[in-house]
Amino acid sequence: MNQITIAGHLGADPEVRFTSGGQKVTTLRVAARVRRGAKGDDTIWWRVTIWGEQFDKMIPYLKKGSPIIVFGELSKPEIFTNRDGQPQVSMNITAQNLLFSPFGRPDGQGTSAPSQEESASQDTSFGGGQQQQQQSQQGQAQEEPASTIADEEIPF
Repeated sequence: MNQITIAGHLGADPEVRFTSGGQKVTTLRVAARVRRGAKGDDTIWWRVTIWGEQFDKMIPYLKKGSPIIVFGELSKPEIFTNRDGQPQVSMNITAQNLLFSPFGRPDGQGTSAPSQEESASQDTSFGGGQQQQQQSQQGQAQEEPASTIADEEIPF
């Protein structure tokens, strides 16, 4: 078994298909940049295969351009000829774990699900929604300075 970790950006939206037996298969196309020093950078394209429903909660947040980190099993590279007659290599990974990149979206906007506090502040079914929202905002205001201090204390 060959394990590999890649970090890159999606080159297209995830593609979901089903096998003839009904098993779900999701395919991601990930572009990872390789630095070649003075020669410049190269881009290696990876086809990431996800079997089943193990990352279904993540998939809606993945769009073309999304940064992602993939841990998985490296398959044997396949060599094929492209439309121009040039030999190309197809790099394939079967995903075992996916992570959102800590570096965020390339356009500077984060993609995240609403937090539990935001969800609770939006719930007004018990008539105390406004009070919950004020408490939530006060709690957030108190937490922000503490997280700033903790970030400054990190030695790297």
